[in-house]
Amino acid sequence: MKFKSPKPRKSGKQLLVVFSFIIVLIFIFFFLFQYEFFETEYTEISEEKTDPLTADYDTYFLDDTRENKKIKYGYELFVNTAQYLGPQNGKREKAYSGNNLSCNNCHLKAGTKPYSGMLIGVINRFPQYRGRENKIGTIEERINGCMERSMNGNPLPPNGDEMSAFVAYMKWLSRFSPENGKVKGAGYARIKIPEREVDLEKGEMLFIKKCAACHGENGQGIPLRDYAGYLYPPLWGDDSYNIGAGMARVITAAEFLKTNMPYGVSYDKPELTDDEAYDIAGYINQKDRPDKANRELDFPDLKKKPVSAPYPPYADSFPVSQHQLGPFQPIMEFYKNEYGIIKTK
Repeated sequence: MKFKSPKPRKSGKQLLVVFSFIIVLIFIFFFLFQYEFFETEYTEISEEKTDPLTADYDTYFLDDTRENKKIKYGYELFVNTAQYLGPQNGKREKAYSGNNLSCNNCHLKAGTKPYSGMLIGVINRFPQYRGRENKIGTIEERINGCMERSMNGNPLPPNGDEMSAFVAYMKWLSRFSPENGKVKGAGYARIKIPEREVDLEKGEMLFIKKCAACHGENGQGIPLRDYAGYLYPPLWGDDSYNIGAGMARVITAAEFLKTNMPYGVSYDKPELTDDEAYDIAGYINQKDRPDKANRELDFPDLKKKPVSAPYPPYADSFPVSQHQLGPFQPIMEFYKNEYGIIKTK
């Protein structure tokens, strides 16, 4: 009788070893690829969901890489302009600003507050056409426009450390913005322009009631004690913006005031009415302030000049006083009928 030899059976221990080996391979494969997989997934989700208006813009937490140092220097220049670039900075070769204002005085919260000349997204909108120069301009030229007008000073060297730092800071502020740079809260909020001349008496009363606590009845602001600059800036006089600045226009100033003053208000919770902002802006801008060198060269095409630009020449025959105090609607109507140009300020 022949006997078939039984097939050897794998023991339970052998099966357990094989099964464990497969499990280990799965874990090894998972851990080799999980970091790259999750990192990519997280980054894509983060970029899609980051709201440029609620993002973190605190430079304090940036490390000291070369680029981050430049960003932090740009922030310092922006909020403490007078200490670095003002006439009292201790370095004559760096005194590009002619007054002791800071960029932060007009572009509030270091350029991040909506409807206060907010800078979030702004660099993505350059190069851009500007009627004041009647050409396509760079962000560097725009910055120097502020230096020569709001800061009543001289242009920064286009390739210097300070210009590079300003640009780096603006790029950093725009890192979550869309490619076209269009972010809600850009520029200033529109107001309904009263169809009348500015009431200077009412503007003065409103200024004393709403503004004098910070800026003083004489409009000279409150200077910092230990450093060059202001806690609250002067609104007229030798240390204020010059007549060529955008804020010297009644309509522009009224738009800024409506959603930003008194300090602490916002677009959603304004304190001034359109009429009140209009009268205060007119009162402030009737005060003496520095002239702008070569201002006759502004707006080579005079048809592009804002109706509230406070200095001639103009492409119309309306008096200077009406360009300064209104009413502005007849001037706007003239440009619409004569040149087919619709003006809003």
